[in-house]
Amino acid sequence: MAGKPVRPVNAIDQTRRMLSLVTYLKERPGARVEDVARAFGISEDELVSDLDVLPMCGTSFRGGDLLDIDTDGERIWWHNPAALAAEAAEPLRLAADEATALLVAARAVSTLPGLRESDRQALLRATAKVETAAGEAAGASSRLSVTFESEGGVFADVDRAIAERRRLWIRYYSPARDEVTEREIDPIRLVSVGHTYVEAWCRRSEARRTFRLDRVAEIKILDEPSAPPEIELRDLSEALVQPAAEDPEVVVEVGPGGRWVAEYYPHDSADELPDGGLRITLRTPDPASLRRLALRLGRDGRIVSPSDLAESARRAAREALAAYDGIEAARTTRVVEADARGPHAAHAVPDGPGAGPE
Repeated sequence: MAGKPVRPVNAIDQTRRMLSLVTYLKERPGARVEDVARAFGISEDELVSDLDVLPMCGTSFRGGDLLDIDTDGERIWWHNPAALAAEAAEPLRLAADEATALLVAARAVSTLPGLRESDRQALLRATAKVETAAGEAAGASSRLSVTFESEGGVFADVDRAIAERRRLWIRYYSPARDEVTEREIDPIRLVSVGHTYVEAWCRRSEARRTFRLDRVAEIKILDEPSAPPEIELRDLSEALVQPAAEDPEVVVEVGPGGRWVAEYYPHDSADELPDGGLRITLRTPDPASLRRLALRLGRDGRIVSPSDLAESARRAAREALAAYDGIEAARTTRVVEADARGPHAAHAVPDGPGAGPE
């Protein structure tokens, strides 16, 4: 007789089998291992493997709520079948923070565009029930709100432009350069990696770019057809920024406190330095964007090359320090002037933009 074919392991099938196994064993105390295996069409080894998992299941992780099932190799014993009895079940109790998180999320989802009205109404009814059950704990949730990027209409416009293959005009804020620029882009696809982005062919730079939707200040769908060049779509599941071989090379040296850069930035190499730091070589289509990294690193790092970028970073650092020095000098001058007017005048001089005599 031909042996039983070996079946591939399937987590879904195993889960269904184990759920049925619980009911089967509850009705057959002391069932024989070989009989149960035959009834479920599995080997005895597979059955024993399932029995090793079942004791980690139950209504909670408190004592007595987990399934107490074991076997002596011949028979299977369930010592606490009442753990799953209806009378043993307890109503679900939410802590205040759990209720708040659930209510805030439910209200946010109910405002999403594109949600079917029947689903929206069902969600609102469920939210009302949770509010009633949560009682006073629901109060905090009414003071919190979540706004999705798609609410501003940018997501909907980009999605429509992709579907209709039309070009987009956008005003876009670039934090690396701290400026708002106007661009025409041919949208390719929407991607979500932490935030929502549109990957597009930028007509201004004549290159592929990704634009974060919440940085789009204004958007218009144009009549011109979208005609991006044939480009290979990248796998963005691990990182949004994936430098190309032709991108400019940047060398950054970091101290021990800046080693995190090698973990967060894709790089070509990271060589150890004598002081415990790293010499990191990376590529980026926009080297100027690394000025912010240099300012963030402070004493923990510096840009080595290219030289013009290194000088640009030093200049940005000097300007930032000068701005702080100017603020501190102005504050000191106001305090000195206030002291000269009397012992209580210092407390009467406002501090901040537009403060003081004109």
